[in-house]
Order: sequence, then structure tokens, then C-alpha cells
Amino acid sequence: MLIRRPTDVPASEITPEHLSRREFLAGLAAAGVLLTAGERQALARTVPRTEPDDKLTPYESVTTYNNFYEFGTDKSDPAENSKSFKAKPWKVRVEGEVARPGEYDLDDLVNPYKAQEHVYRHRCVEAWSMVIPWLGFPLRDFVTRMQPTTRARFIEFTTLLDPAQMPGQRGRGLPWPYVEGLRIDEAMNPLALLVTGLYGKPLPNQNGAPLRLVVPWKYGFKGGKSIVRIRFMETQPRTTWNEVAADEYGFYANVNPAVDHPRWSQARERRLGELFKRPTLPFNGYADQVASLYAGMDLGKNY
Repeated sequence: MLIRRPTDVPASEITPEHLSRREFLAGLAAAGVLLTAGERQALARTVPRTEPDDKLTPYESVTTYNNFYEFGTDKSDPAENSKSFKAKPWKVRVEGEVARPGEYDLDDLVNPYKAQEHVYRHRCVEAWSMVIPWLGFPLRDFVTRMQPTTRARFIEFTTLLDPAQMPGQRGRGLPWPYVEGLRIDEAMNPLALLVTGLYGKPLPNQNGAPLRLVVPWKYGFKGGKSIVRIRFMETQPRTTWNEVAADEYGFYANVNPAVDHPRWSQARERRLGELFKRPTLPFNGYADQVASLYAGMDLGKNY
């Protein structure tokens, strides 16, 4: 899928009142720019003419159906195996190409910002999705505060390594600790968040307490959880899933219905709590806000 730069990219903020048919249609309009004629026709055959407002996924589902392999590979494992996890006290080390490196207490790191509610769609690579009211602040505010140097082109996020608390790290599984990354211009997009809670409550252990990344236009594995290190880099970081299975999990991981996972289609998704699947939207429906980041890139290759 070849991305062409839209003529207008609104900077409007996502709020609960505006998560509705308006955004759905905006996503389709953006899809008209991003997709070939054949892809547009295929999409038109599958998309209903009307779409109900996005409904929040129930708290119970959000907190009991999770991918957090540090606590196990079954969807129910994180909630069960993280009950005794200690998320306080917590420190985050900031390293690399910044003027303000150091080890920060979490409270000192997040207190300068007022956590606000951001209702985002959350799409996982396994073709299921949620709508979650996150509590957090724009990642770009943190980036600006750390004062990156002109050499900083990427940001790497690393999860806690603690097999005593995280039973999923005791086996072979993935190469721990878990690492993810973004280009710095992606991190500066106002949709990218550092999250400390959901549904008006502190972030539950199974959802990545006490600090996680949320990038709503990308597949869920890009959102590193229980972050203990943030490193500003000149070169692209080596990320966990891309290292394990590069043919299945690319560095960019932008939600793209036109690019199948090698083992299943990504064209449709099932919202938790709903019986029927719905069409997957390019960039998870946020194309009008993020497509310009990938102008000129072939996202069929740079997935």
C-alpha cells in the first residue's frame, strides 16, 4: 500500500464525544487516498453504509483478556499471574541522545503532566480489538522535556526484567527483556501516549502497570508495558517481535487491512463483546492524523 501525503491532516484531539460515525467516515475518506482503486472497491463491498458509535469495551474484558507474555501466553494468564506484582516504587532510566538523562522516580516523571482521558481503539495483531478509555499524557510532552539531541531519530522502550515476579520470563520463550521502539516523529504525534491508568483508575498490573506505551494506529504489540528504560537513539532499535519473527512482525506495525499476517487475514477484526467481525480500518481509523508520517513509503513492504 503506497502512502501519498494528504492535503489536510487535522490535529484535532480524540475525545469520547467524537469517537463516532464521524471518525469512521474520516477513516474511509483517508482510505480513499491510501488505497488503490481495486482495494477501495473491495473495501466498499465489505463496509456497511452506517456504523454505530464506538462503545467502550467493558472493564472486565479490558482487564482479563490480555497479551502480556511476561506473565504467560494465554489471554487469562496476565490477570491471574500478576496479582502479586509490585508496581511501587518504580524508576525509569532515560538514556542516550538527550540533554536530561538519568534515573527518574515514576512520580517525578509523570507529575509534571496532568493525566487526561483518551478514548482510543486498540487493535491486536490476532484480529481482535477493544475501545479503551486510557489515562495518560502525550508522549511528545515527555520527549520535549528530555530535550533530545539532533542525533535522536528513534526511541527505544524496555520492559522490566524480573523473572521472580514475571513467571513468563522464566522459560525460553522470547528473548527478555521485551523491547519496542518508535521513530521520533511518530513519538511526537499527539495520539501517542504514555499511560498510567484506564477507566479512571490506576493501570492494573495485567495491563502494564505502572507505565506503558499506547500507539493507537499500530498493532498492540508496539505498546511496551511496565517500562523501566527509555533510550533515545540515532539508529533503529532491535525490537523483540521483529527479532523473533521479522516476516510476521515488522518494525512499523501500522494497522493495515491490505497486508495479511502470514497465518491469517488482517482485513477484518472482532471487537470484544461483539458477535460479528467488522472491517479493519487503515491505521486503525486514525489515518487522517498519522498518514502523513509515512508519505512515500510502501507499507506493503515497510509493515
